Amino acid sequence: MTGKVYLIGAGPSRDLITQRGLDAIANADVIVHDRLIDKEILGRARDDAEMIDAGKKADKHKLKQHEIEEILVDRASKGKVVARVKGGDSFLFGRGGEEMLSLREAGVPYEVVPGVTTAISVPARFGVPVTHRNVSSSLAIVTGHEDPNKEESAIDWRHIAHAGTIVVLMGVGNLPKIVEKILKVKDPETPVASFQDAYSKQERVVHGKLKNIIEVAEEQDLKPPAVTVIGEVVKLGEFWKA
Repeated sequence: MTGKVYLIGAGPSRDLITQRGLDAIANADVIVHDRLIDKEILGRARDDAEMIDAGKKADKHKLKQHEIEEILVDRASKGKVVARVKGGDSFLFGRGGEEMLSLREAGVPYEVVPGVTTAISVPARFGVPVTHRNVSSSLAIVTGHEDPNKEESAIDWRHIAHAGTIVVLMGVGNLPKIVEKILKVKDPETPVASFQDAYSKQERVVHGKLKNIIEVAEEQDLKPPAVTVIGEVVKLGEFWKA
């Protein structure tokens, strides 16, 4: 008997996961979860559920991606119901697409449970709408951490820089390079904000302008995880006026 895998986006916090996601976790035989998943969400699992920590931090991975995919296929092939739980939305730079294709190739039934993406929810938490009809009518969401095995970047930063709002996920480590590329197109006075540890007690904002955000980030010791927003919409946040 073949089981089933639920590819669940858990959103940015325990309060923003969907009911469908919670139900899938509560009924699963196996939970394969990432590092930043709230303990209260994982606490919805059955007492007898197998818990597998697949957390990743920078270059420190408890399990390689192919090992995660092998676990999903293996457990489901044994008739287990598996909940693969990732923060935000697993299809937005969460490698959910890779896991889906692996399951499909193996003939394993699966269901995608979308999540609230941090690209929109985190800026919103700090009063920054990523679009505004009087400020920005275009949005680019970009990963700041591409596959290190790529021979060259697949991101056309010159093109991306023309967007009214740019949201960079997982970009703290490469922020100097990203800013350097965007400065070739955008005004140095363009506002920038990085939102660190959103939805936690440690959450904070580091903000400045393209011309000085690198220095500000270093002075204030910006650390991942953080979502960075570049564009005039940043000025709509209350922190900008403070």
